[in-house]
Amino acid sequence: MRNKGISALVCAGLTAGVAVLATAGTATARDGAGQTGAVRADSVRAGSTASATAEDVRERLEKIPGMTVVSVTDKEGYPFYSLTYRQPVDHKRPHKATFTQRLTLWHKSTDRPTVLYTTGYGIGSGTSAVTRLLDANQVSLEHRYFLQSRPQGAAGDDWTKMTVQQEAADEHRLTQALRSIEKGKWIGTGASKGGMTATYHERFYPEDLDAVVAFVAPNDKNNRDDSGYERFFATVGTKECRAALNAVQREMLVRRDALLPKFEADAKANGQTFEETLGTTDRAYEFAVLDQVWNFWQSGSIDNCATVPDAKKATDDELYSWSKGHGLSVYYDEDLGVNSSGPYYRQAATQLGWADLKFKHLKGVRHYPDIYQPNSVLPAAMRGSYNNATIADVDRWVKTRGQRMMFIYGENDPWSAEKFTPSHRDSYRYEVPGANHGASIAKLPEPQQSRVIATIKRWADVK
Repeated sequence: MRNKGISALVCAGLTAGVAVLATAGTATARDGAGQTGAVRADSVRAGSTASATAEDVRERLEKIPGMTVVSVTDKEGYPFYSLTYRQPVDHKRPHKATFTQRLTLWHKSTDRPTVLYTTGYGIGSGTSAVTRLLDANQVSLEHRYFLQSRPQGAAGDDWTKMTVQQEAADEHRLTQALRSIEKGKWIGTGASKGGMTATYHERFYPEDLDAVVAFVAPNDKNNRDDSGYERFFATVGTKECRAALNAVQREMLVRRDALLPKFEADAKANGQTFEETLGTTDRAYEFAVLDQVWNFWQSGSIDNCATVPDAKKATDDELYSWSKGHGLSVYYDEDLGVNSSGPYYRQAATQLGWADLKFKHLKGVRHYPDIYQPNSVLPAAMRGSYNNATIADVDRWVKTRGQRMMFIYGENDPWSAEKFTPSHRDSYRYEVPGANHGASIAKLPEPQQSRVIATIKRWADVK
């Protein structure tokens, strides 16, 4: 099934990289995915002094209805504001229940560009590549229903308000409010689920942002057709590597009786339970094995193929130990509830879709043929029914009407197997050769890298 970024997945924004630009002779930066790199020395700083003081900005923030300044600290010589913003739980009924959404503002100057950065989960802790490139202000936003941005009381259990449209409306209200302070160009960005979130914002409120730069953003426009994912796993890497990985995955299920006790012992030692979600350790074990090859390519590279053991010759300990280090992700109750990755799986089950792989090489060794889907890892109260309409609509809009949109994917990233197709309206798509879910501008070859940088600067009016 795969989520867009947690475990091996939670894509989608927590693990995927908006890596910074790697160029010699410049400062080191860390992005929200924890990747490091260097920023181009020519990321213009000149002319960004026409800014209000930190106290002036604080006063303006406090005058925005519903905005609360929680704290102000220093980040690299500029004020860093931790904020909350009161949002309607249901934007169709704005005068009813509300919740507070967490965000941060790293303010440099009112005349600099502003980057709206989202992981699609909690608040990104670092600085995005686009922010570094443009020497921009950065607004980082926590997605509704994640962590501290979950509504209180009964509203927090109303998962019908956890939708693409509602989050886009959150970002719309916030962007309108902060544009009263940050007057430069606004660029939306994010990786994986964050890139999806930025794209959805652009689709429903195309006047808010001046451009969008999305990294490794999946686009499951037709959840019944997963041929893109099937083609990926039939062609990625080398024939020998694919065969070795499939053999290990199959052997993990063939030797279930011998390996399940090891899995159970690990779960007990780590305090992991499965009763509320997957139900049993046997189901949890099979689900973890099904994810194994996906995770190998999501986080690894073709260079890791040399480590794959011979499935028939490996001992039980060798097989299990290698798998634990190369993609055997464990889905357990505490990590799948309301306060962790559960909200993502709710979205996948109802709107975003998932990769429903056939696993033909596992015929005869699976016990649970319908387990590989997001409702399997959700508590009963969070499960939902899938509707394709919204994502299909976004796909059509991006393809035909989107403007100033850029998508960057990884050649060896399974999440990149189903991509957005941009329009011809000053919009572009790039693929990083050999890259996994950490595909970035820094990893693009020339002349594509220079072309990407020039385009983003042009969109932001940065020389």
